[in-house]
Amino acid sequence: MTLSGIPREYLGLQSFAFGDGPDLADELLDLVIRGVKTATCSTEDQASTPGARWIVRDGRGQPRCVIETTEVTYRRFGDVDAAFAYDEGEGNRSLDYWRQAHRTYFGRQGKFREDMMLMCERFRLVEVF
Repeated sequence: MTLSGIPREYLGLQSFAFGDGPDLADELLDLVIRGVKTATCSTEDQASTPGARWIVRDGRGQPRCVIETTEVTYRRFGDVDAAFAYDEGEGNRSLDYWRQAHRTYFGRQGKFREDMMLMCERFRLVEVF
């Protein structure tokens, strides 16, 4: 381990925190670490590719784990299906919950449209720090 808590083999990786605030970052990170959340989505201007690895930070900006992208698809908001919503792991894991939560989330960013294109990413947990 390095002084920053990141194993040496991950030092060159990009990092991010889920969500748009400390509380949401911590909540979603907890779901990842517990193996509940294995998917995420973002606006189409974000990019990942299968095999890419990322350091996930908590709500205080501390590195907590590494995930690896296993699948990337692009689909419109209305085309996200129940299986993907379930894999996102949030709330009751239903498509209705997913739609409401993501309308709110993307709305806070001023980006929500019913026909918006999303990058839908599945991932696996590689290591927890």
